[in-house]
Amino acid sequence: MAKAVLIAAVPPIMVKTPANPEGLPIEVFDGIRAGLVKDRSQYYRDLAPLFYGANRPGAKVSQGTLDQFWLWSMQAGLVNAYESVKAFSETDFTEDLKKFDVPTLVLHGEDDQIVPVKDSAVKSARLIKGAKDIYYPGAPHGITATHQDQVNADLLAFIKG
Repeated sequence: MAKAVLIAAVPPIMVKTPANPEGLPIEVFDGIRAGLVKDRSQYYRDLAPLFYGANRPGAKVSQGTLDQFWLWSMQAGLVNAYESVKAFSETDFTEDLKKFDVPTLVLHGEDDQIVPVKDSAVKSARLIKGAKDIYYPGAPHGITATHQDQVNADLLAFIKG
């Protein structure tokens, strides 16, 4: 049986629009683009702690994980990274989510500093008929690294279920 899983995903749409007044202002995404153009290496170094919640009190994120994020990010070409900002922030997936016709699991960290949970996963779960949603308290965007045991257990239960 086919199933779908959205993990810390951006849908339905991140940017603020008349149809999505709760979204993030376009200036947020313009800032990402400016950071990439100015010094993408440093931009990724500065983004990694937010991505994994390493900037939160009591966070246990290794330097290796932060370095890995930087390494993977630097492997993306500048043009690709720059253009992806428009794709992940401005693409409206609302109608696509309404068409899901397979069991769907939505997983998201409640303290996601990259993709705010209330504007993404919560809305997506409402749009996808019968979606099962799980929110990890205090968890960041990079939950597959910081909460991998929980994520894997929830994925396995969903697949078996």
